[in-house]
Amino acid sequence: MSSATILICAGCGAQADPDDPYPFRCPAAARGDDVDHVMTVVLDPAGLRFEDDDEPNPFIRYRELLHAYQAARSLRMSDESWVDLVRELAARVAAVEGTGFRITPFERSRGLSEHLGSADGGGVWVKDETGNVSGSHKGRHMMGLLIHLQVVERLGLDRGRPTAELAIASCGNAALAAAVIAHAADRPLQVFVPTNADPAVVRALKEHHATITTCPRDDGVAGDPTYWRLQQAIGEGALPFTCQGSDNGLAIEGGKTIGYEVVSQSPPGGRLDRLIVQVGGGALASSVIQGLRDAVGIGRLERLPRIHTVQTEGAYPLNRAYGRLADRIAARVSRESGAPSGPPAGDRERAELIAVGAATPLVEEELRYAATHRSEFMWPWEEEPRSVAHGILDDETYDWLAVVRGMLETGGWPLLVSEEILREANDVARTVTGVDVDHTGSSGLAGLLALHRGEGLSPDERVSVLFTGVRR
Repeated sequence: MSSATILICAGCGAQADPDDPYPFRCPAAARGDDVDHVMTVVLDPAGLRFEDDDEPNPFIRYRELLHAYQAARSLRMSDESWVDLVRELAARVAAVEGTGFRITPFERSRGLSEHLGSADGGGVWVKDETGNVSGSHKGRHMMGLLIHLQVVERLGLDRGRPTAELAIASCGNAALAAAVIAHAADRPLQVFVPTNADPAVVRALKEHHATITTCPRDDGVAGDPTYWRLQQAIGEGALPFTCQGSDNGLAIEGGKTIGYEVVSQSPPGGRLDRLIVQVGGGALASSVIQGLRDAVGIGRLERLPRIHTVQTEGAYPLNRAYGRLADRIAARVSRESGAPSGPPAGDRERAELIAVGAATPLVEEELRYAATHRSEFMWPWEEEPRSVAHGILDDETYDWLAVVRGMLETGGWPLLVSEEILREANDVARTVTGVDVDHTGSSGLAGLLALHRGEGLSPDERVSVLFTGVRR
């Protein structure tokens, strides 16, 4: 039985060995080669069912679109056995956390729509992840990884090897989600946290039996010290139970269900004009974009919405990378199209100019250049940043290239927001919607407020933001 999915490195094109039980990292990656190695699920949508309408668990409802399911079916696991495996895991998660995985709300916010002056046909649509397992969207990523690991064990693909320790670098929602999911599966978890980790988060991690290692920053060493310690652990045999795509390309698998749900829950006609999504390490944006792209490929969605990302004015590695690549593309489009010389006047103008080249090989050629010259576009932020939206302060955007591609293809661009707007957006979100979202979780709305004030939005536009984490 053939599989409808394969794993391919987006940086170099290497394909995962079908016999590798843990195809998390590119097999061709070499230290210092400057290639953006990220294993990516490629879906062949022919003949696939988009959803099982009556199923409340997203991992079962959208199973035909998941690599873990397709790989299991190609190895003769029955649909019934796969569903039973997921239901068993979901029950164990619910027993630990008190709640399980269910389709989360996605609906038009009347209050936010009125706040922005939207017409009846337009408005702001909110995907609310605050009631999800562990209080954020991060549990989806970890559950997707756990399902893959359980399939590997159930089919004996691990060849009887001892259960490896799981490892993650995080001090927030990702760590909490990993701890809950690992606890439910009775798997050992090592969590690498910074010195300023929230004591309440550390207590919760210990309650879920995680082993915690505190990692101070070293003067003169760029990058997140917890991430470098994670690399050491992986080198010593730990499995990356993490949201960094460069370490585990399957991290986006569970996150894609957010995009699938957005499509299923969208208003009649399925039109969504813009998606504004906050970015730290990039897994959330990468996942949702890929989920929407799958829906387009299968014919469930007509086109991708215009993608905008949000980072803080104090740390914006994705914005910096996008700017460098977008400037290269805009310059080439200007030269090759005979357009007047000189840089575009603003973000919108540059995005529209790039759209001129989207129908030619030009944009793909530049994306390929960026994929093989990573250090020219993405490197760790030089100083330790501070923000009320601390969950999007990753030193690097690890899944940056997939997110930049999404913006370039759809005519979107990244947005930078001040601390003032981050606080305002959180006040508006909690007051107007009644959702107890934290500053990180409402930072997509901060981007929407900044975009509306800077560029202006049509009253008829349908815009989506994600509320990704509960206030703790």
